[in-house]
Amino acid sequence: MEYWIPGISSVLHHSTPSVLYDAHNHLQDERLDPWRDQIIATLPQAGIAEMIVNGSCEEDWPAVAALAREHTWIRPAFGLHPWYVNERSPRWAETLRQHLIDHPHAVVGEIGLDRWIENPAIDAQLECFRTQLALAVELDRPATIHCLRAWGLLEETLRACPLPRRGFLLHSYGGPAEMIPSFAAMGARFSLSPYFGHPRKAAQLAVFKSVPLDRLLTETDAPDMRPPDELNPHPLQAADGSSLNHPANLRVSYELLASIRGMLVEELQDVIAANYAKLFAF
Repeated sequence: MEYWIPGISSVLHHSTPSVLYDAHNHLQDERLDPWRDQIIATLPQAGIAEMIVNGSCEEDWPAVAALAREHTWIRPAFGLHPWYVNERSPRWAETLRQHLIDHPHAVVGEIGLDRWIENPAIDAQLECFRTQLALAVELDRPATIHCLRAWGLLEETLRACPLPRRGFLLHSYGGPAEMIPSFAAMGARFSLSPYFGHPRKAAQLAVFKSVPLDRLLTETDAPDMRPPDELNPHPLQAADGSSLNHPANLRVSYELLASIRGMLVEELQDVIAANYAKLFAF
C-alpha cells in the first residue's frame, strides 16, 4: 500500500508556483512560540494564500484573534474542542459568541465529538457541540468539526440539529468511505492532512478516493499531524525533542491527495481553491 510514494517524491520540487489553502491548523499553539515569526515569514513563499487558524479553548481564542488582526491571510476560527469541555467557564458560550461577532469572517471551530480520549464526558461534549452548531446557524458561519471514534454519534447528532447553511468541514477525515455520502448530503467537506502519508494510514488515505471532487480540502493541523520523515521537507523539533508539523508542509497534503486521485498537483490546486472559497468565502 505504499505505491503512491514514488509519485509523491517525483513532484516535491515542482517549479510551478503554488496557491495553496490550509483549511485547518493551530498556528497559535504555544509549542510554535519559538519559531512562529520565522514560520509566518516563510509561509507566503511556500505559496500559502490563506489558512484557517483554529482556537480550541477559551485561553487560546485571544491568540487566534491577534494573529488574524496582524495577517490578512489568516482566517480565525473560534471553538471549544471536545478535549476541553470539562475546563470551560460558566460564560464560555457568551465569550465565544462575542469573539465570533467581533470577527465577522470567523469560522466556528474546532468543535466536535471524541470517544478516543480517556473519560470522554460525552454528555458534556454533546451539549457543547450542539451549542456551537446553533451559533454557526445563528451567525451564518461554517463550522470545523473534529471526530474520533464517534462517527455514528456524530451522524445521529447532525441529523437531529439545524446545520450551518454554508456547510461544515470534517477535518482530517478518519471515518469510513460508506459514511461519506450521508455526511456530504448534510453539507460536509473532507480535508486531508500530511499525516495520511504514513504507511500505516494508507487505508484511510484510500478513503479519499470516495470523496466527491467538489468536497475535497487540504490541511496541515500544524503543529500536529506531521508527515513521515521521507515526505517532510520542513522538519521541526520542539524544545522537548518531539517532532512537530510545520505549516509549510501543506504542499505534502496536496501531493498525497493528487496522487490518490490520479491528478496533477496543479489541477488539484484549482479544485481546492474553488472548494475552499465555496465553504469559507463571505
